[in-house]
Amino acid sequence: MEKLAYVGPKPLISHRGIEFDKNQDDKFNYLPVLIELIKALDHDYFEDKQYTFLAHPQELTNTELMQNLSKYCPDLEDLIQKEFSKVDQHITDELKRVRESKTLDIEEKTVFENNLKIMHDYLIHFSVNQAVYTCALKKLAELVAKDHIDYINVPLFQKYAYVLHDLQAVLKDQKHPIDTQLDFIEKDEKVTARLRVINLV
Repeated sequence: MEKLAYVGPKPLISHRGIEFDKNQDDKFNYLPVLIELIKALDHDYFEDKQYTFLAHPQELTNTELMQNLSKYCPDLEDLIQKEFSKVDQHITDELKRVRESKTLDIEEKTVFENNLKIMHDYLIHFSVNQAVYTCALKKLAELVAKDHIDYINVPLFQKYAYVLHDLQAVLKDQKHPIDTQLDFIEKDEKVTARLRVINLV
C-alpha cells in the first residue's frame, strides 16, 4: 500500500449485508488536525510562557501527509505494511470461518463471502488509517508529557475536540498515567475546548 486514503465509517459485514457504523468515523479525517497539533507543540519551551499557534489545518496531498507523518512515526512504511498484512490475514481467516460455518446455509455463505471480498480494500484502508492515527496520537501524548504542557486550547471545531478526547485516553493509558480534563470555555462570544493536565510528574 503506497498511500493513505479516506474510505468512510467502520463497516459491519455479515451474511445479511453491509452496514456502516457512523459513530466510528474513518481516522483519516482527523490526520490533518492531529498533524497541526503536533506541529504546534513540537518546539522548545520556556518556563511560565504561553504559546499561541494559529490553527489552520490544511488539505494535505498524500505525499505531504506521508512526509509529515514520517517525522512522527519513524517506521511508518513498516507500520502500514504490518497492518495491511494483519487485516489481509484476518479477512482470509474470516472467509475460511464462513465457508466452514455450520449455522449458515449456502446462500448466506455466498453473500457473506462476497461482502467480505467487496470490502477487502475498504477494511484494509480503514484499519491502516486507524493504526497511523494512533501512532501520531502517541507522539502528541509524548510531547505533552515530555514538555510538561499544562493545557491545550483549540477552536471548538468537532475535529479538534475529537482529537483531544482521544488524546485523553492515550495519556491515561501510559506507563505513568496522566489525568486530564476537557472543558469548553466561552469568552467574548467564542467557545474553545481546553484540555487541562491535572497531574503530570
